[in-house]
This record gives sequence, structure tokens and C-alpha cells, in this order.
Amino acid sequence: MIKKNNIWLTSLLVLILFSSLTLGGCTESTNSSPSPGNLSATPVESSSTDISSANMNNLPTLDGTAKVELVVNGSSIIMEIDGNNAPITAGNFIELIDRGVYNGLAFHRVVKQPQPFVAQGGDPQGKDPNFPVGRMGTGGFIDPDTGERRFIPLEIKLDGEEEPTYSKALGRQAGFSSPSPVLKHDRGAVAMARSQAPDSASSQFYIALADLEFLDGDYAVFGKVLEGMDVVDGIEQGDRIESAKVLEGAENLKK
Repeated sequence: MIKKNNIWLTSLLVLILFSSLTLGGCTESTNSSPSPGNLSATPVESSSTDISSANMNNLPTLDGTAKVELVVNGSSIIMEIDGNNAPITAGNFIELIDRGVYNGLAFHRVVKQPQPFVAQGGDPQGKDPNFPVGRMGTGGFIDPDTGERRFIPLEIKLDGEEEPTYSKALGRQAGFSSPSPVLKHDRGAVAMARSQAPDSASSQFYIALADLEFLDGDYAVFGKVLEGMDVVDGIEQGDRIESAKVLEGAENLKK
């Protein structure tokens, strides 16, 4: 009976943590346990996230890799961004850094209890210093050239495949387990947050605070922390990205 209860509790914890990565407001404190009740998904019209081949061709891509630096609490976090295996997701991130989108934005969701989970930020609503951190989590990048919100497709490259699969969850959310994604949710992985719609990611990203294998294939990993994971571990809700810049590989960005 004890063994069965442990299995049930583990499954429940996985379900709760999984639901918390959707784009939604967070009203609980930094170290509160995520739950479906306080971390709801952002409602998004399905038509607004239907990404055609033509639209995908208009998105920035990263042809190769890049290295970026985020400064948080006066300390440096160095990340490798992988355009070889996630060209659109990586290109979007690098292009947003180039635009200065992430400068000054808050980590609005940091989950460390009951076990380390993620530090999530990148909501442009945080540019307004008067916008409450607890209400962040629904915003995305508005392209000034079009006046519309930019969406990028869910991009997952599987082991043995030449190209990524787009707009389709390939992990537990879809009931699949193999083959596994090339880019996995290891501790320090950098990935895109999204709502329940596969193609709803925009600018919000998260850093895995632990190995999160149960998210593999359902959320797009596009990089990893190379240096400064101790800085990431120290991030609290409301801490801001003081600056974000590309250190190497800017020439690999294709707009």
C-alpha cells in the first residue's frame, strides 16, 4: 500500500508541475507549490497561432550556435543557444535580445518547492515598473513592424531525425515516449513557455532548476546554461534581467 501511494503521489506531482509551465498569471509567493488553481493557461484563439509555412519563413532563425550573457542581481549567466537543433526557437531568442526586449524584465515565476522546478521570465509587460509581478505571465512580444504579437511554432527535433518536427507535442502530453528529443530538459536547460496551444510561444522562457525529463518533447528546449547556474539557483520571484547581450555567434542570426 505504501508503494502504491508513493507512485500516486509522484504522478500527481508531475501533473501539477507540468501544468505550471503554461503562460498564466501567478498570485502565489516565489516558493509556493504550483497548482492548477493558481497557474491557469492563457486563453489563445487557435486561429491566432496557426503558423503557415510562409509565416515560418518570415521568422528569424539561428544558423549554428550563439553564446549569450544575462546579468541578474549583478552576476553573469552564460548560455549556449542551439540553432543547429532548434533554429527558429533559438533565432527568436537571439533576435529579441538584439532588440533589447529582455532588458529589465522580471522572473515572474520561480518554483523551488516542493522541489526545484523552473525560473521563468520574459513577459514584456514587465517593462512597466508599475505592472505587478504577480499579474505577469500572459504577455508576449509585439512586433513593432506589424503591430501584432509574434508567435513561434513548437519545435522539437528527435534523435535520428534530420529536421525538427513543428506544431506538435511529441512527449508525454501527446502520449509518446520515443524516440527522445535531441535537446532535453536537463538541469540548466533553457526552453520556451507556452499556453496549451502548441504554437503559442512568444518571448517567455524558463530555465530548468533540476532534471525535468517529463517535459521532454512537449516544450521546446533551445539552449543551456554554461556558467552561472549558482546565479540561476539564487533567482527569486521579481528579480530582473539587468541586461541581455549576445557574446558570440551574432552573425549566425538570419532575419
